[in-house]
Amino acid sequence: MPHTLQKSIEHQRARLIELLGAPLKQYAATLQTRLQDRQLLDEQLRLIFKAIDHCKYVYVLDTQAIQISSTLNRYGLELSDYQRDRSTRPYLQHIQDEKIDFNLSAAYISRNKKRPSLTAIQTIRNAQGQRLGFLGVDYDLRELPHSEMIYEEPSKWRQIKGDPAIRQGLFTQERVESLLDQQIDHVLSVHEALVVDQGVHDFQLHFSASRSTIWHVDDPYVYRILTMEELADTNICLAYPRRPYFERAIVPQEQVKQILRQFKALRFADEVIYLRTASLNIVNGKVGLNFSCDGTHYLSYDEFLSKGLSFWIGGETTHQAVNIDLIDKEKLDQSIDTLATQGCMAVHLLLAKLENDEIPSALKNYTKAERDYIYQELKGVMNIYENNVCGL
Repeated sequence: MPHTLQKSIEHQRARLIELLGAPLKQYAATLQTRLQDRQLLDEQLRLIFKAIDHCKYVYVLDTQAIQISSTLNRYGLELSDYQRDRSTRPYLQHIQDEKIDFNLSAAYISRNKKRPSLTAIQTIRNAQGQRLGFLGVDYDLRELPHSEMIYEEPSKWRQIKGDPAIRQGLFTQERVESLLDQQIDHVLSVHEALVVDQGVHDFQLHFSASRSTIWHVDDPYVYRILTMEELADTNICLAYPRRPYFERAIVPQEQVKQILRQFKALRFADEVIYLRTASLNIVNGKVGLNFSCDGTHYLSYDEFLSKGLSFWIGGETTHQAVNIDLIDKEKLDQSIDTLATQGCMAVHLLLAKLENDEIPSALKNYTKAERDYIYQELKGVMNIYENNVCGL
């Protein structure tokens, strides 16, 4: 089962409760007869502090969460904490429930050191079960043992809203052609080469800012920024050693080009709602998209490829030819050549069926975008050559 962030937190808390719960109950039992004498209480806390692993502070509170001891730490006693009211602190929100004996707080930022911390509160009871006070133990998260289990990024689609100010002014803006836009086919080909052949496993393409940020498998802890001047120079590929397609990649090698092609389509799909930044990590298979409305999406590569432009833009795009960017034109051109060899009459018949919204048997296995591309190409060929070639 995948270790989600919440599952990882729950697992770590359960481990800490098991580690801390039983010992604190034993220590709390030694405090019952000392609660009325501050000196005896502090002396006992010295012994408890030495016995508890990993703790930062130890103290005792009365039933109203007023401190009745000094605070013990590794340097000794903090006398100034005597009579401190801790009732509003996050680790004492359970104080009204008299049935609770042990409580491990959620993580919080400490008041003094501003560090992520946890507090364990153990109820002190007499032999009759009456609540007499609380033993409090503070922990710095840095010093607690950890399960070493790192959570896995969720696979489900995640959508994150951006700056409201940008969304409010969305329809008063339009895409401005960037330097990267002007050379986008070249830049995308460079990225394909870097990913497929030269060890880049993660990248972020900033279309509007005309730059890219990349991470290389040989040095994964460091990112490198490529400006448009560097991206425009194909020699950049010489700066990176040749590497086989990364063995940990879950994105099929042949689909890297398709993902890049769809990035381009979303960049030019609409002049108002357009792709501003896109990212791909071939190891976890995640695609990241940030649009001009400042909305951000994170989803799996296969789900991304399954969505058409109308899903993202929400209607007709301003560029009629955008869908062409999502198809394999090289493959379709070969099909067009084969169809053209069947003669003018056969081509005219095929075009007529397409114009009447019929699907010719030869094109039944093609998508609508692919059929539209074939129609436009064959129509253009016939317009140019029909008099000279067909003699009509």
